[in-house]
Amino acid sequence: MVEREPETKLSPGFSSDAAVATEWVQGRRDLEEAELYWLSTVRPDGRPHVTPLLGIWLEGALYFCTGPDERKAKNLEQNQQCILTTGSNDLDGLDLVIEGEAAKVSAEPELGTVADTYESKYGPRLTAPEGTWFGLGDAIRNGEVLVYRVAPSTAWGFGKGRVFSQTRWTFS
Repeated sequence: MVEREPETKLSPGFSSDAAVATEWVQGRRDLEEAELYWLSTVRPDGRPHVTPLLGIWLEGALYFCTGPDERKAKNLEQNQQCILTTGSNDLDGLDLVIEGEAAKVSAEPELGTVADTYESKYGPRLTAPEGTWFGLGDAIRNGEVLVYRVAPSTAWGFGKGRVFSQTRWTFS
């Protein structure tokens, strides 16, 4: 997948007077470096469902995995629209919101790259026998878990600190 460059726009009504738009390169870097993401999906009855998960940014998209019987997988079967968020739990830094459509990944080469990237990012947690998610990389490679790719349609960056900003990135 080719990395797309978004249109960047500051939302002045929701930003400090001295705010400037956050460049996408910073938003993308923060997405790559985040360790935890929150996935929001919609249940069949319309109620929201939110859950934390591991993820990776790879070639212009966020990837995550889940078991086929988990609520998020069931929700995505009926409605692929979702939101992924990440950021800091304080009043400094950058919070990110990614809106998009979750697509299942099944091609072996892509699954291999995803597994390699997970193992590189999360290290011993995935590769050491005593790691929390030991074996996840092999489960991804072998198609034993569902893997989803979310290429953003729109993303938001909420800058926090002395200056607050709201940046909208639109992908075409």
